[in-house]
Amino acid sequence: MSAAMAFASTGQGITRRNCFLSLSVAALLLSKSEYSMAGGQVEEPLADSVRTALGSAVANQAPPVPEFSDTASRLVYLRWLGAMSERLRQKKPDWRARKEFLQTVWYESHRAGLDESLVLGLIQVESNFRKYAVSSVGARGYMQVMPFWARLIGDGDASKLFQMQTNLRFGCVILRHYLDRERGNLFLALGRYNGSRGLAPYPDAVLGATRRWDFRDEAVRVATP
Repeated sequence: MSAAMAFASTGQGITRRNCFLSLSVAALLLSKSEYSMAGGQVEEPLADSVRTALGSAVANQAPPVPEFSDTASRLVYLRWLGAMSERLRQKKPDWRARKEFLQTVWYESHRAGLDESLVLGLIQVESNFRKYAVSSVGARGYMQVMPFWARLIGDGDASKLFQMQTNLRFGCVILRHYLDRERGNLFLALGRYNGSRGLAPYPDAVLGATRRWDFRDEAVRVATP
């Protein structure tokens, strides 16, 4: 489900004014090369079953190699990879590093049932694509994961949150957890991710940034009658 679909399913609706605000925030984000709006998730008690489920979700550290059921699906991925690579070139000039990062974003977002454009938008707002970013409250890495998550659902080693796949795995699993907890309400889930539940600036920023990473497969559109 796309970010737009998820947000629309909340029943709050997207008014023209809200769209304007989101686009305005997105413009502000893009105008500041080192801008980030990182906050920090708030540690809350987790039921044993939830902790176990989240722990299992981050435990498998297999290489993030996307698998496809058919050639058409693989071609869609390759077109997405090419399009995103061009958009990310300024932030990550090295092709191999850029490819590895995008491949991991694709793998981890799909593994968690998230739209990859939403994950890229969140990363832009949280860390501005800086692998070793640290917020004022100690959140770490691309998706600005708070260290307490390593203790709650990992092996306790918070330094691993600077590893690319580990950080993206934790971030995607945590966002999925918040989405489930908020019953699909993306606005509230994003606020919870940032530690600002119920406040508009952060969700508006992420939804605005997500537009930059939206992928419309022109090959599919041309082939469709």
